[in-house]
Amino acid sequence: MLGIKFIRENSDIVKKDLNRRHEKEMISWVDDLLKKDEEYRKSLQESQNLRARRNKATLEINEMKKQGKDISAKIKEIKELPSKIKNVEEKQKELNEKITYYLMRIPNILHESVPFGKDDTENVVVREVGEKKNFDFKLKSHGELMEHLNGGEFQRSVKIAGSGFYYLKGKIALLDLALQRYAIDLLVKRGYTLVEPPFLMNRKAYEGVTSMADFENVMYKIEGEDLYLIATSEHPMASMFMNEVLKEQELPIKFCGLSACFRKEIGSHGIDTRGTFRVHQFSKIEQFIFCRPEESWKFHEEIQKNSEDLYKGLKIPYRVVNVCTGDIGIIAAKKYDLEAWSPKEKKYFEVGSNSNCTAYQATRLNIKYENKKGEREFIHTLNNTAIATSRAFRAILENYQNKDGSLTIPKVLVPYMNG
Repeated sequence: MLGIKFIRENSDIVKKDLNRRHEKEMISWVDDLLKKDEEYRKSLQESQNLRARRNKATLEINEMKKQGKDISAKIKEIKELPSKIKNVEEKQKELNEKITYYLMRIPNILHESVPFGKDDTENVVVREVGEKKNFDFKLKSHGELMEHLNGGEFQRSVKIAGSGFYYLKGKIALLDLALQRYAIDLLVKRGYTLVEPPFLMNRKAYEGVTSMADFENVMYKIEGEDLYLIATSEHPMASMFMNEVLKEQELPIKFCGLSACFRKEIGSHGIDTRGTFRVHQFSKIEQFIFCRPEESWKFHEEIQKNSEDLYKGLKIPYRVVNVCTGDIGIIAAKKYDLEAWSPKEKKYFEVGSNSNCTAYQATRLNIKYENKKGEREFIHTLNNTAIATSRAFRAILENYQNKDGSLTIPKVLVPYMNG
């Protein structure tokens, strides 16, 4: 989130940014937030003054007792103070709740290079990479090919879990693991530490990494417990250092997350009933970086290169898009999407995204670092999909299928496929 001090000192910048994001209603929130912030600070001073009066009166009563003076007026005065303090504290609590409500929902400040636009149709293509193959036969969808190769069970999984889940078998199950090892090996060689995080998180940690107001409806909650299944390993990695102060010499911290991911996927697109593109459970390798603020834009390009190198190695045609102001969400200051080519549908589809969250997540999670001068400031966080295997399946199965219904395995994955 944005710090209240930043908003106090830069309210015009915040309002201008909200206008770029098409968040007209939130512009009025800024004025109300600043009003309530001023009231809150005044109430803090008021409660402090009341406590000082109570302490002073207590000392005066003790002194008057020693001198044998009448203390009835002072006793009456001190008896009134607890209720006054309680009323002020209740007002403080009410104001603080509203201030927190605004702070948790007002989005990050966008980088100047983020294109203006209303939705994903106005995202800007940065580059297209790779040669698109020409096929002289009717292509199968990735789901059809998985079934043809006896590598996927979609209908049988419905019996035990409902739509949006699937069995992987044989060579396709190996392909899933091969993709994970391929991405892990590349990232580990480039200095990233492999992390297998908890698959469950409590609400406090989750509120730090994302907007629960926007995201909770696609999350699985454990009934009767303060726990949610993770939607991506980004989230437990981001909250690993919650409420901690790191040393400057520890930075940057580069993680390669390995996890299953769980999402309800109840949006307008629905879920795949015969395929793995839009599903409730999938495996993903995620990049995550904690760094000094002055280095975050350099690392934003580094993790972008990593994800592109993975798809270049797979020889999958792809493009990079700069996500516009109306599609970026509240957490990121800038986001790239990576989209792979679908030869069957003759269009690109999203396989990953790369976000520089600047200090927004770290402020929510209270993660700081201490520089060599002993000064503390909020750290910057970045995340990027390396490989979401369920989406990479679609790219590989469509681009590498053969006329006889067989599948050619990309050369970079062959060493992981047991021959």
